[in-house]
Amino acid sequence: MPAVNNDGYYEVFWPRSPRQANLKPVAKRLDTLEGKTVAQLWDFLFRGDEVFALLEEGLRARYPGVRFVSWRDFGNTHGRDEREVLARLPQRLKELGVDAVICGMAC
Repeated sequence: MPAVNNDGYYEVFWPRSPRQANLKPVAKRLDTLEGKTVAQLWDFLFRGDEVFALLEEGLRARYPGVRFVSWRDFGNTHGRDEREVLARLPQRLKELGVDAVICGMAC
């Protein structure tokens, strides 16, 4: 194969593909958690049971009227039933009157 003299210049390609999804505006932040219902979602990794207990304690001290819906009520967001859990999530949040979500994910 003959040697190619390119003087140190090479053709390159941009490594990113065109954007596949349109950006959507994020939901408006709540002014307070007082009197609100907060759901906990967890992928059952890295001690979420302990972390959520600590979060509840701290948030209740700051917002005594906050109510929590436990991660136990939703199921594993990253397990065998992940598709089903996530598919029914919007309706479940609505049924439970959830105002905000804390989603815990671990590596």
